[in-house]
Amino acid sequence: MALTESNELTLGTKAPDFKLLDTITNIKFSLSQIKGKKGTVIMFICNHCPFVKHVNEELVRLANDYRVLGFGFAAISSNDVKKHPEDQPALMYKTAQELNYTFPYLYDETQEIAKAYQASCTPDFYVFDADLELTYHGQLDDSRPQNGLPVTGRSMREALDAILNNRKAPTPQKPSIGCNIKWKDS
Repeated sequence: MALTESNELTLGTKAPDFKLLDTITNIKFSLSQIKGKKGTVIMFICNHCPFVKHVNEELVRLANDYRVLGFGFAAISSNDVKKHPEDQPALMYKTAQELNYTFPYLYDETQEIAKAYQASCTPDFYVFDADLELTYHGQLDDSRPQNGLPVTGRSMREALDAILNNRKAPTPQKPSIGCNIKWKDS
C-alpha cells in the first residue's frame, strides 16, 4: 500500500462529465443523473483499501443524511482489476450490498474519469455546488486507520453545510489520504 494524498485542484473547477456502469443496478449513470439540486458528491473509493474500509459506514451515513437535503452522491472505483482483482465489478456489487450503499457504485474501467478528476487516492472526495463547480476537495475527517480518532465525516459535513447555508467551504482544506489508485500499465 502506497500512502498517497489527494491532488490539489482549483476550487471552482467544473465537474467532468461521465457515463459509467453502476455495479449495483447494471445501468450506466451520467453526471447529470447523479447531480443533486443543492450539490453533488463524487467519491473515488475501492473495495480493498484499508482507508476506505475504515470510513465506509460513515460514507453511507453521510449520503443518507444529505441526500434528503438535495445532494447527489456517487462512488467511483478506477483501480486496475488485473492488479487488484478484489476491486472487480462483481465484488463491487457484493461490497455495495453488504454495506448498504445508497448511492451508485460506478466502475471506471478505462480510468479516464479518475484522470479527468485528477484523482490520486482512495478515498478521494469532491463536493460540487448546484452549478457543478468544485467547492471542496479534501478529507472526510481527521480519522485514519489506527490513529484512534472517531470517524465523524466532519470535514465533508462542514463543506456540505456551507453549501446549504450559502457560505464558502471551510479553509484550509486538508487533503484526503489513502491508497494510491492502481493505474494500468501504459
